[in-house]
This record gives sequence, C-alpha cells and structure tokens, in this order.
Amino acid sequence: MSGLPNMSAALTAESLGLDSPAAMVQTDVLIIGAGLAGLSTALALPKSLNITVLSKAALEVCSSHYAQGGIAASLDKEDSVADHITDTLIAGAGLCDANNTTSILSTGQQAVQWLCEQGVPFTQIPQEDNAEPVTKLQTELQTADLHLTKEGGHGCRRVAHADDATGRHIMEALTIKAQNAANIAILPYHEALSLLTDSTNPNKQCQGAQVFDHNNQRQLTFFSRAVVLASGGMGQLFKRASAPNVCVGDGVMMAWQAGCRLANLEFIQFHPTGLAVADSSFLISEALRGEGGRLTCPQTDARFMLEIDERAELAPRDIVARAIAEQISNNGLGYVHLDVSHLPEQFLREHFPQIYKTLLELGIDITKQPIPVAPTAHYSCGGVVTCANGVTDVAGLYAAGEVAYTGLHGANRLASNSLLECVVVGRNIAADLPRYLKALENLNHVTSYDHSDLLATAIWTAPTLKDIQAIKLPSSPTILFNLSHCDDTDIITHDYAGKIVTELKVLMTSYMGITRTAESLEQILIQIQQWQQWLEKTRLNQSSMSTLDGTITANELTLFQLSRQLQLATLVIQSAYQRYESRGGHYRQDYPHLASTPRTSVIAPLSKLREADKTGSREGGIDWLLQPIIDDTEARVVNTVANI
Repeated sequence: MSGLPNMSAALTAESLGLDSPAAMVQTDVLIIGAGLAGLSTALALPKSLNITVLSKAALEVCSSHYAQGGIAASLDKEDSVADHITDTLIAGAGLCDANNTTSILSTGQQAVQWLCEQGVPFTQIPQEDNAEPVTKLQTELQTADLHLTKEGGHGCRRVAHADDATGRHIMEALTIKAQNAANIAILPYHEALSLLTDSTNPNKQCQGAQVFDHNNQRQLTFFSRAVVLASGGMGQLFKRASAPNVCVGDGVMMAWQAGCRLANLEFIQFHPTGLAVADSSFLISEALRGEGGRLTCPQTDARFMLEIDERAELAPRDIVARAIAEQISNNGLGYVHLDVSHLPEQFLREHFPQIYKTLLELGIDITKQPIPVAPTAHYSCGGVVTCANGVTDVAGLYAAGEVAYTGLHGANRLASNSLLECVVVGRNIAADLPRYLKALENLNHVTSYDHSDLLATAIWTAPTLKDIQAIKLPSSPTILFNLSHCDDTDIITHDYAGKIVTELKVLMTSYMGITRTAESLEQILIQIQQWQQWLEKTRLNQSSMSTLDGTITANELTLFQLSRQLQLATLVIQSAYQRYESRGGHYRQDYPHLASTPRTSVIAPLSKLREADKTGSREGGIDWLLQPIIDDTEARVVNTVANI
C-alpha cells in the first residue's frame, strides 16, 4: 500500500513545497486537534514558536464545543482543593493516580482565571439581592465573581459555567485569540493519519505527522520539533454518543502505533441523561439535576434514585447511568423522565437557555413537561499514558485532553473535571515543551555521549504507572473463517464501509455498553474478526490501486479508517474482557464485585507486539489485521498467549 503512511520514506524525502500533490511542511510545534486542550496549549506556548494546529473538520466540530455543564475548580471560599481531590478520588473508584490528580486539581483556580483573561464570558454572581446571574464578556473578570453550580459527585457548588453552553463560549473565545495570533496557523479539514518517528533512534523521537488535506484531497507531511496530540476521544464507537462524528479514537491508535502505552480503555463513561428522542446526540446537562431535577419512572412518576444512593440524582455518573439503564430494561420504553417542571419557569429559561430552546423546538416545554432521557456514551476515561505535564512514552510527543490518560478520572470521571484537565495539562505542556526543545538543541551539539541514552535520561522521562494489569493481545493472526463470500473483484465502497461502522456501533452499544459479560464480549470479538478478515482480503485485492506519486486514493483512506476503528474496538473489548471485576464505569454482570486490589489495565505499544512476533509486521507501518484472541473450537477468548 504505497499510498498509506510510510514513516521511514517520509523522513528521508526532500521538501516538495505546499503547491505539490504531496507537500511537506515545516513547523516548530504541530498540534493535532483544535479543541480546548489543543488551543490551550497553542495559546500558552511562547510566541516565538511557529505553531500549526490541525482540525479534522470545521473548528466547531469537537467535543469541547458541545460541553454544557462547566469547568470544576475549587473557587468558593467554603470549598477547598482537598475536598475537590477527595470527591474526585471517590468518583474514580480507586483507580485515580493520586499524584497527578493532586497536581491537576491544585491549579484549578489559575486555569479558570486564565480562561477569564482570554475573554470567556462566564456567568457571574448576581450583583444585587434577588438579581439573576448575568453573562458578560469581560477580560477583567475574576474567579471570585463567577456563579457556581453543583453537579453529581461534588460535595458543594464548584462548577463555573457560561449559561448552559460553557464549551461553546470557551471555544469561541479561544478560537478568536488563536486566529489573531501571528504565530499560530489553524488548518481545518486536515486529518492526521500517523505520527512520524525517527526509526534510527530506539527512543522513537516524534518528528511530525502524515496528514490528509480534505480540502484539496492530497497527502501532506508535517515535520515538527515536537507534537501535541489533542485529538479527542472515541465516543463514535457507540450508537448513542454525545461526541461529534470526528471522535473515533484515531489519536489513541496513532500514539499506540508510534510507541505509546495505552491504559484503562475499558472505562467508557456514559452520561446518564442524553436526550432520548430519535437518534439525538444532545445532552441534558447534569446541572439540571444539580439545581433540583428529579429522575422518575414514566409509568409511575416515582423517583427511583432515592432507593439506590443517598446522593440520589447527584450520585456519580456510573451509578446514575446504571440505575437508569435498569429502569429502561424493566419499563421497555427506552427512556426515563428527568423532571424540572417544579422549578421556577423564569429560572429555567435564564439558567438553561440552550436546553430550553432546543427542547421547545422538539415540542418539549421543560417548564411544564418531563424530559425523556437515556444514557449515552460520553467520555473515555482511559487513553494514551501521560503524566500531568502531558509527557508520553515517545520523546517529543505530548498528549492532552480526552485522548490522554493522566489518571485523573480513574474508573469514572467526576463531572466537569475534563475541561479543567484540558486547560491545566495544555498549559503544563506549554511550560515543559520549550525546555524539551532547548535540551534537544543542546543535545545535538553533544558528540561524546550516546545520543539515545541522553534522550532517554536527560531530556525526556516517560511516565510511570503502579499496580498495573498487562492486557494480553494475539501474537499471530490466523484465518478462522471462510472467505468464499468475498469475490476477488470486490472493492470497498464508502456505503459498505458505512454499514460496517453502523453495525459496529450497534454491537458496541449492546455488548460493550453500561453492562457487560464474557459471552457478549466474545460475540462482538468474533464479528469484528470476520470484518477484519474481509478487510484484509479486500486490501489485497486493491493493492494495485495506489497512485504512482504515493498519494492516497479515496478507497485506501476509507479502508485505512475502517481498519483502524476495528483495531481500536478490539483493544477496548480485550481490556474489558480481561478486567474480572466491576469498578466505576466498567460493570461485569458475571463479575459484579470489586477486585481486592485496583489495577490499571495497560496495553503495551504495538512495537512490543511486533517484537514478540516478527511475522506480525506489515508493509508500510500499518498492521491491517489485529485478530481478537479466539479459540475456534470453543469460540472463547483465550488468555494464555504471550504477555506483551
């Protein structure tokens, strides 16, 4: 597949210029993702650096833009960082990294103040008795001026917000700042395909990325001194998801292929209250429950959370989501009710204008009628292993936001901690990255020491993890299914690939959703294996379709994207299958209890898999077929393979 990313070839090619079909671009820092994590990093970096920010689609198509509730930080005089940390650790169910959690939450006030200085129009405390909160664009705003709301799992009001569209207001302010910055170039519709690493260096120093320019239908190679991965999560693996369609976990896969460990992929958080109208991806903010919203049975109008948790509707999200799922399973309606009609009408209209307007357009007046809600895939608590400074296992590669695993969220994310993490880690990266560049520059002048040893010890230290559980992956793919249904002339189409993705989402929602069992996980692994084998056969049939100049054809890109999505689903499912307990957002009906010791599940880098089985390497740096571990006779996942 000559048109797909070939890292070694790209590193030795000469620059062709931006006007060529396969252009090469030089930049100091390449940021993959234009959401809150990416723009926070870009704006906080020194203005002396040339920064390129890639967005896979339009700038507003990112999870940050759609965040409703707000950003959590200890801002009230009655609150404390220690209390925020305690609430986070409780919600994380024993799997939070205590050091990273403390580091990130301790700088919450500074992060929110920084957003104020960028012009984010946070809702303010009423200035007069009985006055309602107002929203003003005011760069002189102080955190003490902000109106705070309460969400599930928090012991007090600590969520700063901008009406009920916090993400949109934040992103609009930061986007304006970034677009006006002379040193920042933002490129919409540029999709990163793979990361470039120095193959001559055992520490795999990251030096850029191969990118597909959707505007001009061409492949680009970006060379950079450092790369920041801020590409978002993997919500689009599921049928019902709050994330936009660009969130398919490609950043996780790029980092894994480049040499990074992945952690806790099985912990997918389901927001308890997605709007249950058709296939809507609209969320009903947790802040509604924070202000007194009640979850009720549609058939009896009875509140059911009172019997499940003493915190009732404000219990952590995993508890509320499972309770709603059980109600839905019993009532057969596909939803429960969230009722706020007992709250003052003016209060609802002024505090939740976006929700009020959106639902009214759908014929639901929240001041008079209950809202039909159901859990929806919302956030990936796991991801690329990093520390609180965004450092990954690969020198020169940082990661922040939902793509990263800092350990802050543990087994279940505390509401509104994610926006805070984006800003804090993004700014931490901006503080650390110049140090790395300077050290790298100094290292280039050193000739008396081994370059790789210095890179590993002097300027880059990979994050450490404690109490891990290594996830076992297949060391050698085998063909187990009859491929006679695949005609030799079959060529993949966008429509057929779309059908596979649609079926995958249904299976992931049904079998890898809020509740899981070994049997259900095995079923989806078998189906994915069939798709992977068909895809491999199709790839071989299309091997002559690459263009002579090394660019990517539309069919190749479709094949590449689908293959990567199936690979990621396999990694997520294997992580869930090999966690023999129920903890936080991971609930196994066949293992309903907590294990005695909480352990972080870790997937070793793809390179380790290749080292374990030399025959597993595939041409062009892309492993097209990563089989699930299936025993053909018993159709069960086998755990007795080599530990990678």
